[in-house]
Amino acid sequence: MARYTGPVCKLCRREGEKLYLKGARCYSKKCSFDRRPYVPGEHGQGRQKVSEYGSQMREKQKVRRIYGIMEKQFRNYFETAENIQGVTGVNFLQLLERRLDNVVYRMGFARSRSEARQFVRHGHIKVNGRKVDIPSYQIDVDDVVSVKDSSRKANRFKEIFEYNSDFSTQEWLNSDLEKAEGTIVALPEREDIDYPVEEHLIVEYYSR
Repeated sequence: MARYTGPVCKLCRREGEKLYLKGARCYSKKCSFDRRPYVPGEHGQGRQKVSEYGSQMREKQKVRRIYGIMEKQFRNYFETAENIQGVTGVNFLQLLERRLDNVVYRMGFARSRSEARQFVRHGHIKVNGRKVDIPSYQIDVDDVVSVKDSSRKANRFKEIFEYNSDFSTQEWLNSDLEKAEGTIVALPEREDIDYPVEEHLIVEYYSR
């Protein structure tokens, strides 16, 4: 499966805001965006004139990079959202939030979405008692997501649970770090999206 393997700190700088792609590092003094909050490249500190199309594309790129999805799959999510009853932009964000790797991150079982994706692919995560190693797997209400018993005893997970001891999950999730288990109590609503996103720009981009 194709994935981005370059320096992720450059992605934050390119989008002009923190995307929190490296977990704890993003909150430390080592954060590249805090040290160099301008676009990478020779002309990065110059004035940037952005057209209407440019704004739409940048918003699309920002959200795609937050969830760590390549372009083809990202567009497939949009096309699926168009065919669901309701507001396309909200449906789109809801599909992204319901990805298993995102849910693992939201429950506090990983420090970043990329780390959560790695855990899923390596077979550390179960859904309703069965191992699921597909990061894009769509969770549903009443699904139970947990860390495999043998995995939760590993030092890496112990460090994560300690790091996330004060972690606060969203209202649509119920997470217990001591049991390394969480339940989906509702589908995510628009107000549950806790990062600034103007989804109408993405809708406009794909509707050209």
